[in-house]
Amino acid sequence: MTSSTYRLTKFDNGLRFISVPMENSSSITVLVMVGTGSRYETKDINGISHFLEHMMFKGTAKRPGAMDISHELDEIGADYNAFTSKEYTGYYVKTAPEHMNIALDVISDIFQNSKLDGAEIDKERGVITEEINMYRDDPRRHIGDLFETLLFGDQPLGWEVAGEKEIITSLPREKFVEYFNTRYFAENTVIAVAGKFDDAMIEDKILKYFSNVRRHKGVSALPVKIAQNKPILKLTHKTTDQSHFILGFRAYDRFDDRIYALSLLSTVLGSGMSSRLFTEVREKRGLAYYVYSSVDTFADAGYFAAASGVDNARLEQALQVIMGEFKKLKTIPVPDKELEKAKKFIHGKTALGMETSDSWASFYADQELLKDSIMTVEERLAKIDKITSADMLAVAQDILKPENLNLAVIGPEKDETKLYKLLEV
Repeated sequence: MTSSTYRLTKFDNGLRFISVPMENSSSITVLVMVGTGSRYETKDINGISHFLEHMMFKGTAKRPGAMDISHELDEIGADYNAFTSKEYTGYYVKTAPEHMNIALDVISDIFQNSKLDGAEIDKERGVITEEINMYRDDPRRHIGDLFETLLFGDQPLGWEVAGEKEIITSLPREKFVEYFNTRYFAENTVIAVAGKFDDAMIEDKILKYFSNVRRHKGVSALPVKIAQNKPILKLTHKTTDQSHFILGFRAYDRFDDRIYALSLLSTVLGSGMSSRLFTEVREKRGLAYYVYSSVDTFADAGYFAAASGVDNARLEQALQVIMGEFKKLKTIPVPDKELEKAKKFIHGKTALGMETSDSWASFYADQELLKDSIMTVEERLAKIDKITSADMLAVAQDILKPENLNLAVIGPEKDETKLYKLLEV
């Protein structure tokens, strides 16, 4: 697979711009990424990053109402949305190349000139509250939030991105204005444009549309504090037909090169329908419909975990099977044939994931914003290809320890004692 070429420009005001021309693309994506999210909040405003994301589509001086924005983008058949995480927030418009100016105009307008109208904020409180209710009614979705709360506790990295309903219903408008002015500024922002466009003219367009981006001094997130010396369990009682759980280990942050060996371990363990977990949990025993593993990283923390949902009566059996697979990773080297298969899996999934303009925009913008450096697809895959079975075994032995182990469960189970007995690795 060949990477789309990119060009990184750093403007005098600190704004960073990534141009990703794709001559054969049938679309163009304009993506704005901001280095703020829920871990940059204080407790009294937890959820404001996500709430503000909603408010950015509620009107500007040029486009006074929310419907003005949506009508303009719907008229050109654009795909547009926004997203908030613990460490970043993003806004994008993806459309046909001939509508690039409209995409730039709308995205730059909401990013620089959102009104944050008090009446609209009050209406949106109900929307956010129902979004929180929706997530918490979905155990498969909510278990991820609970697992990270278990890992990181009552500190910003452990708080839910959407916040608490009690805070959402009482946030005053001045807090939105303050947060908007102090987090959405040039030095904290990366813009990426990917797709079919005239690369010789794109920088001038960015300067034109984003000429009023604010300047401000940067804000740092509080470093996460971790104190764990034994396995930890969190049971959330809920009357459900299934018990949903995440079982996982603290691991590496995004800057640690061992993450490549860990990614291969996760691929072997729980990626694809021939992975170890899928084979042992679903195919051989019929314990679950879904089961997988994943690696998640932050600036100063990370984890390697397996997730599944099983019949309540078979929770212990499923946990025993998964714990057994973790133990194999730290005691038995991954065979060469299985390692090569995992590498080919990552190559193939990467190729499929990089077919569209929005994928390329995200690929480059994420790296520049979160790591302040960019690796091409080929460079990233080359690091994967260099990993040996010995590298993977060393990583497994380093992190698959009792003092790194955590289990979060949603379901009717109340007996912590019998579950703690399973947490031996």
